[in-house]
Amino acid sequence: MTLDVVARDGLVLLGCGKMGSALLAGWLKAGLPAASVWVIEPHPSDWLQASGVHLNAGVPPAPAVALLAVKPQMMGDALPALQALGNGSTLFISIAAGTSIATFEAVLGAQTPIVRSMPNTPAMVGRGITAIIGNANTGAADLSLARELMAAVGQVVELQSEDQIDSVTAVSGSGPAYVFHLIEAMADAGVALGLTPEVAMQLARATVSGAGELAHQSHDSAAQLRINVTSPGGTTAAALGVLMDAASGFPPLLKRAAQAASDRGKELGK
Repeated sequence: MTLDVVARDGLVLLGCGKMGSALLAGWLKAGLPAASVWVIEPHPSDWLQASGVHLNAGVPPAPAVALLAVKPQMMGDALPALQALGNGSTLFISIAAGTSIATFEAVLGAQTPIVRSMPNTPAMVGRGITAIIGNANTGAADLSLARELMAAVGQVVELQSEDQIDSVTAVSGSGPAYVFHLIEAMADAGVALGLTPEVAMQLARATVSGAGELAHQSHDSAAQLRINVTSPGGTTAAALGVLMDAASGFPPLLKRAAQAASDRGKELGK
C-alpha cells in the first residue's frame, strides 16, 4: 500500500471501536507509521494505547485524511472537534451509517472533500467489502486514496450515487447478520433432526464458512456452485425445492428483508 501523502501529512481517526481498530490495524500492517496517525477515542483499548499512535493529543493542522468512525448517534457531538479542518485540503471519510454527505457538508463546509463509505463487519478479519461515494469536491486522487485506505480490510466498490448506499446497507452492511442467522437456523434444523446442539452448530458454522470460502476462491458463479452440489433427484435437490420456492423460499424472503433494511436506512438518514 502506498500511503506516502498520509504518512507525510497525517491521518486523524475519530473513534476507534471495533471497525476503527480493524482499519487502524490494517493500515499499520500495510506500513503506515503509527506516528502518522492521530486518534481521538474517549475509551481506548489496551491495544490502542500500546499501538504508538498519537492518542487524544489534538490533531495536526492539515492532515491528509480525517476518518470518521464514531457511531451515527454520537456524530453530532464528536464532529465539531474536526470542524476547523473543513473547507480545506483534508479528505473526510465517513463510515457512519445513515449520515448523509449533506449533513457533513453542513458542519464542515460546502467545499470540503467528503467520501461516504459503507464497510461491513467481516472487515474485522480482513475480509470485508466497502462501498464508497464522494461528493462534488472529491477528485479522482481523493477517491483513489479512500479506496486504498478501505482496501486495508477487504474489497472496495465505487457507487454511482449516494442513494445507492441504502441498497448496499441492505445487502452487505446488514448481510453478515443474515448469514449468522442462517447458521442459527441450520443448527436448529439439525437439532430437530436428532443431532446434539453442539454437533449441529459445529456442522452449520463449518458449512457456511467453508461454502463462503469456496465462493470466494472459485471462478464459478454462485448459481454454478449451487448446481455443482445438486444431483438431480437427490437430497440437495429436495431441499432446494423448498428453499427456492417462488412464493415462500429464500428469494422472496430475502427481498423483503433487504427492502426492510433499505427502508430503515432511508428513515435514519432523514
